[in-house]
Amino acid sequence: MPPSTGAEALLRTAAAAGARVCFANPGTSEMALVAALDRVDAVRAILCTFEGVATGAADGFGRLAGAPALTLLHHGPGFANGIANLHNARRARAPVVNLVGDHPDRHLPYDAPLTSDIESLARPVSDWFRRSSQAKELPADVAEAIAVALEPPGRVATLVVPSDLSAATTDATAPPRAVTPAAPVANEIVERVATALRGSRTSALLLGAGASRAEGLAAAGRVAAATGCRLFCETFPARVERGAGLPAVERLPYFPEHALQALENVEVLVMAGAPEPVAFFAYPDLPSRLVPDGCRAETLADPREDAAAALAALADALAAPARGAAAEASIPARPTGALDPPTLGAALAATQPEGAIVMEEAATSGGPYFNLAAGLPPHTLLTLTGGAIGQGLPVATGAAVACPDRPVVAFQADGGGLYTVQALWTQAREGLNVTNLICSNRAYRILQFELARAGVAEPGPQAASLTDLSRPELDWVALARGFGVPGERAETGEALVTALERAFAEPGPHLVEAVI
Repeated sequence: MPPSTGAEALLRTAAAAGARVCFANPGTSEMALVAALDRVDAVRAILCTFEGVATGAADGFGRLAGAPALTLLHHGPGFANGIANLHNARRARAPVVNLVGDHPDRHLPYDAPLTSDIESLARPVSDWFRRSSQAKELPADVAEAIAVALEPPGRVATLVVPSDLSAATTDATAPPRAVTPAAPVANEIVERVATALRGSRTSALLLGAGASRAEGLAAAGRVAAATGCRLFCETFPARVERGAGLPAVERLPYFPEHALQALENVEVLVMAGAPEPVAFFAYPDLPSRLVPDGCRAETLADPREDAAAALAALADALAAPARGAAAEASIPARPTGALDPPTLGAALAATQPEGAIVMEEAATSGGPYFNLAAGLPPHTLLTLTGGAIGQGLPVATGAAVACPDRPVVAFQADGGGLYTVQALWTQAREGLNVTNLICSNRAYRILQFELARAGVAEPGPQAASLTDLSRPELDWVALARGFGVPGERAETGEALVTALERAFAEPGPHLVEAVI
């Protein structure tokens, strides 16, 4: 093979290591990488018109595909535009590799307008960072970045590629790096946890990375059958399999007093793939740590360890039955009348197709859906992992790229949707099978709740204005059509059911604005 550019060598290595998609928002310094994507067609290039869409889509792809997604970003400012969803991706433990173009080293001393400290921007949201120093090292650098990203349960890696290196000629190659598997859990830890569960009257499992897929859930169901323990998932799980035939799990409540109440009688709390639960925010007179006083906390497996295998070993140690309890099939009745969170959740649950992937960033409008969906046909739930809103539409976009044969739902609050509404354009361009269900309450309702919790019963005009999205009212149908996505508005349960059925029956992206 004749010598190629550093960019081509990098992309060929990335493809050999399992990367098959690049969510890109490139600029001048990335032109060699843009050109190389034409010559390395094993990597699919997908344009995103905002970097936060690119990084969020990479997160969604990584969660579903179990393979690394690449992003292609333009210098420090382009990377900075994507940081919020990289924060979320890191909390989701998704395998993401960022390729960031930059000036050549020789140009940096001149402090050109786009010169920035990319490393300082990247470190807080990256588990691994490197700036390549020679064209011949680009293949090995990206091979290492991908191997790091694939380390269980998934990590974010950032590689800065100076423009002169990506354009330079090189015959360098590098094989894919071996990926470190999830660490096994020692037998003595399994036995210690089994002893703790045997000796408790009330117990619970908190399921996180590796424990909320089908294999881990089946083992957790066996443990529950043997001990009577309750099964919780994290408040904002990265991915949990749900539906009839799978063990039903409770979602740990969001507000700390509700979480403490849910766990108040639990004598032993076992973490399987999850850290100890903590409050999302600090509130006066409420603790940060959500393990109640008198409750014994035991870690069966941390997120880097093989939680599914540890749960199976725990079930065997407890002489658990071969099969645990499972949720029975149950589909709610189709709602009628005015829309509110319960009727909204019922409409989605009543129409949701089998095998759906639901990315839920519905905030205050989404609560009832979780319990209503427990007995639906099997499906996958993704949620807002890091709290930086604007994750839902991009993650749904990436999930649809990863799983083109499955219907995807972006169950999205209107306030958060505004952060990354550009994802609709990418959905339209790529013909992605995403139904965007927008919960249009025309407010940052969670902030209204938080003002009340802070003792502000009657906010003044300026405070009220900062939680209001009604002046002017957002027209999501017009926004969708402007981005090339068919849209319609529903104001009743009947209309919402009809709109969702139509959207699910037709290929390509759709948007339904549910006015509540």
